[in-house]
Amino acid sequence: MSFTLAIVGRPNVGKSTLFNRLVGKRLALVDDQPGVTRDLREGAARLADLRFTVIDTAGLEEATDESLQGRMRKLTERAVDMADVCLFMIDARAGVTPTDEVFAEILRKRSAHVILAANKGEGAAADAGVIEAYSLGLGEPIRLSAEHGEGLNDLYTHLMPLADKFAERAAEDAPEIDVTLDEDLDDMDVVPVPTNAKPLQVAVVGRPNAGKSTLINKILGDERLLTGPEAGITRDAISLRIDWAGDDGEPVPMRIFDTAGMRKKAKVQEKLEKLSVGDGLRAVKFAEVVVVLLDAAIPFEQQDLRIADLAEREGRAVVIAVNKWDIEDDKQDKLRELKESFERLLPQLRGAPLITVSAKTGRGLDRLHAAIMKAYDVWNRRVATAALNRWLSGMVEAHPPPAPQGKRIKLRYMTQAKTRPPGFVVMCSHPDKVPESYSRYLVNGLRIDFDMPGTPIRLYMRGQNDSNPYKGRKKAPPSKLRKHTEGRRS
Repeated sequence: MSFTLAIVGRPNVGKSTLFNRLVGKRLALVDDQPGVTRDLREGAARLADLRFTVIDTAGLEEATDESLQGRMRKLTERAVDMADVCLFMIDARAGVTPTDEVFAEILRKRSAHVILAANKGEGAAADAGVIEAYSLGLGEPIRLSAEHGEGLNDLYTHLMPLADKFAERAAEDAPEIDVTLDEDLDDMDVVPVPTNAKPLQVAVVGRPNAGKSTLINKILGDERLLTGPEAGITRDAISLRIDWAGDDGEPVPMRIFDTAGMRKKAKVQEKLEKLSVGDGLRAVKFAEVVVVLLDAAIPFEQQDLRIADLAEREGRAVVIAVNKWDIEDDKQDKLRELKESFERLLPQLRGAPLITVSAKTGRGLDRLHAAIMKAYDVWNRRVATAALNRWLSGMVEAHPPPAPQGKRIKLRYMTQAKTRPPGFVVMCSHPDKVPESYSRYLVNGLRIDFDMPGTPIRLYMRGQNDSNPYKGRKKAPPSKLRKHTEGRRS
């Protein structure tokens, strides 16, 4: 990316709408009510031949205390300091407000490159607001309509000279890179290693106020996400890139998704919360490892079980993390109780890592890193076909499959069809007659004998034709058989 562009302005001026248009996807939540965006969201933007990073920010508020609005403002000011260029948006239909004037003065002091944009500029109703924008002293305003895509050519004209300037500076500072090719990339048995191009995707999910944003901030070592005592602060599923090093000191490229807290479906009434939960569910579907974060004070609530079951049904590697462990008094008894509840309430995830952490103090983060990497390794595991068939013979010999309605089920052959998660196919007779209990018996055996704890395992029973090639063919009528034999005799 050649430069970074931060979109700033009052609440509800259309910042997230423009962000979505620049990245070409509906990444940021958009709603008519003000104050929807709270965290900083980054995206890869494209405008004609320009490629850059765009940051969507929370609406600038005049609060400067430790309230939610005050903390949102601090994050936005931080984005202004991080960005190379600031796009200051006002509402052309509302005109210039006293708040706009205050923030224009702040931007003049904090940012070297400020571009003024009058959004919602379609139609004659916006003419007065566009003219009034000159009074802010930030140069000629761009007349935009983020909703309809108008004015993007003017934005390109303003960004182009700045992009050239930043590109020249980046070329001067770029280090020399020695590129080596790995000749073993086509080996299917090797677990794919996360790279900068394809980082490991990790989603952190859980109920509201479990400490998801605080945990990710501690992993990053930086206050990038908005946190606080209020439940439900996070609304968007925010993704952040990090090279996270574990005990071995080797950094692993990761993209960590912070998601909105998921309450029971019956309690989710507002449209905005429904959008937030839907955004979190999409993050689970695109993740490779899902960290289900529980509150140590009230672990394994019904909603926690539903979230963990969702991750298993989506076929993701799952790690259970219990947060706020620093305030527990009797840790040994509590840990024993947690493990017992886990095995009893989530049998489909038997063997998955159960880690205790403290997002506030950072204790347990090394164990969490190791658990994520182990879960990812198991999720990508491949077993040789010869080993599988030897194992299958032993399992059948120990416990033969039942014979429903007197029909004997023969398990002939087994192979691994896929990874991520591991999927196995068993060729057998009467696949529709194999009871669910026998499939669970095989799945549990796979977990134990091939060291695949916790990861979802898919087992498919497929039918196989008998060795008799004439089975099912229609018999010829007796008259045709008689003529055929008489012709051979003559």
